[in-house]
Amino acid sequence: MNRADRRHDIDWLRVLAVLLLVPFHSALIFSFAPGDIVYVKNQVESPLLIQFAYFVHQWHMPLLFLLAGASTWFALEFRTAGRYLEERFLRLVVPTVFAITVLIPPMIYLQFLDGPDSGSFWRFYLRFFRIDFEDLSGYSGTFTPAHLWFVVFLCVFSVVALPLFLALKRAPGRRVTARLAAFFQRPGAIFIPALPLALVDLLPDIGGKSPFLYLTLFVYGYVLFSDVRFQEALDRHAVSALVLGVVATAPFVYLTAGGAWFGPPWGPVVAHLMYYFSRWCWLIAILGLGRRYLSVDCRPLRALSRASYPFYILHMPINMAVAYFVIRWDTGVGVKYAVINGVTLLATYAVCELLVRRTPVTRFLFGMK
Repeated sequence: MNRADRRHDIDWLRVLAVLLLVPFHSALIFSFAPGDIVYVKNQVESPLLIQFAYFVHQWHMPLLFLLAGASTWFALEFRTAGRYLEERFLRLVVPTVFAITVLIPPMIYLQFLDGPDSGSFWRFYLRFFRIDFEDLSGYSGTFTPAHLWFVVFLCVFSVVALPLFLALKRAPGRRVTARLAAFFQRPGAIFIPALPLALVDLLPDIGGKSPFLYLTLFVYGYVLFSDVRFQEALDRHAVSALVLGVVATAPFVYLTAGGAWFGPPWGPVVAHLMYYFSRWCWLIAILGLGRRYLSVDCRPLRALSRASYPFYILHMPINMAVAYFVIRWDTGVGVKYAVINGVTLLATYAVCELLVRRTPVTRFLFGMK
């Protein structure tokens, strides 16, 4: 695909979503909740940063999986299935193996450095590769993919969903997507996909992550970009989805601030449906408004797009290393948070540009073209 034909809004959304990982993970440093998994914790919580992280969590990873599905649609327009799988192996599997063996263990080890029984790093390193399927958080020092769970899921989804995608490329499949696109031209129909998301999230998860939910979003991304009428529906509903997203999110801000939901039996059901409706509304708004305001090509976009994948791989180890020192400062949460974000962003981008992209070996290890 040449530069004139590229969806630059998709490139911008991917870049911005990857950059947002830094303030998101930095915010979790100031949360004591066990499910907010980072490996360095400040001694003081920040309710404001917790609220910010929970809001971002609502739509952030779903957006990345949607964009990955969209990228798959564009890739399969110009590649054979064999070439696509070869590229997925080089861009996903190789960097994941490298990062899990070289980058993730030192990051996990940071949480034990100040403990009385930290032990040597190499002793920890051997223990790291023991897999405990009941605990993939890494908090116990056993195996975790850490933030690379996203890439691991994409590896699997790329293979599992490929037969469906190839079927949708054939004439009968294109007729199916054409009928769906015609249906979603109806006012309000674009909000219906929220219901399947709510249902698949009830299925079993892996380490707190729902493969069925994210696979569904991955397929959604592929389908949404297979026919221009889907994008037209997103564009028409973007503003209304933004308003509905704000309204539907308000109860969850109240809940995370210590409020109480009305009781069973219908309270949890309503809460679950409303949560997924709000998540889908934010995605509609982001995709629609992104198309409206981010369809611009420029040199910074090209530079950031080139660095976005190694940036994703590197950001969390660097983020945790920076935070390990900054949280010891005798200063307020705001200063610590600003410094952690600023240093992490600059250091990660510098490593990507000055080290990773300079040699064929590092480009290969980080999945760069």
